[in-house]
Amino acid sequence: MKFHIVTIFPDFFHGPLDYGIVRRAREASLVEIGIHDLRAFTTDKHQTVDDRPFGGGEGMVLKPEPIFACLDRLNFAPRTERLTGTAKQSIILLSAQGERFDQKLAAELATLDEIALICGRYEGVDERVNTALADREVSIGDYVLSGGELGAAAILDTVTRLLPGALGNAASARQESFTASPEPQTALPGPDSTCASGGLLDYPHFTRPAEFRGISVPEILLSGDHEKIRLWRRRSALEKTLRNRPDLLEGVDLTDEDRKIRDHILMQES
Repeated sequence: MKFHIVTIFPDFFHGPLDYGIVRRAREASLVEIGIHDLRAFTTDKHQTVDDRPFGGGEGMVLKPEPIFACLDRLNFAPRTERLTGTAKQSIILLSAQGERFDQKLAAELATLDEIALICGRYEGVDERVNTALADREVSIGDYVLSGGELGAAAILDTVTRLLPGALGNAASARQESFTASPEPQTALPGPDSTCASGGLLDYPHFTRPAEFRGISVPEILLSGDHEKIRLWRRRSALEKTLRNRPDLLEGVDLTDEDRKIRDHILMQES
């Protein structure tokens, strides 16, 4: 996969992209990342990338010309082809007004061949970038950042780890928080003592030592009984989801076993 990041602060990405899974994916040629300095696509001697908005208001807005010029140079397919899926590409504008980025969208983006991430700054970006150039407007959360660079790094990391070969253990991705099952669950996995997240938060993890500062690892995890371990993990995942993110349960396809565990938890708490 090829990523392009369009930004007025290209040096920002020297750190976030040089560590962990993203670094290994780059070294293995699983991803190619281009950082494009928006100022290089200006035409005036001051390399102006922003201007005051028409109609007045506080702050400055990124101008359309440098952004369009940068994407023209990248030779993406026409917007109609990207929107219909004929071209496996996407141009994304990072914006606080965009749709919320989540694991489902990350999985969708991971099927593409090429993605451009436009990092907004100041009070925003000229609306023509959103309506005539970008395929979608995306936000990484309900808060306002100084710019889209942090969001672009988060999206790039999230999507990269979903690419085949990016993780040392491909099964890891299906057990993580927010990861939906590929199809509705009819039965939970058993023999490996793990369970797919299925959209829930991940279950708790413990490692050696078995006792640390007076806190012991749950005995069931030391029992070797895979079925009991699986049930404990599923219950723990449901407990954590009910406690921290009950809203997630609205989009989870619970099995009959899940519902029994959920109802038992709720009955104990009432």
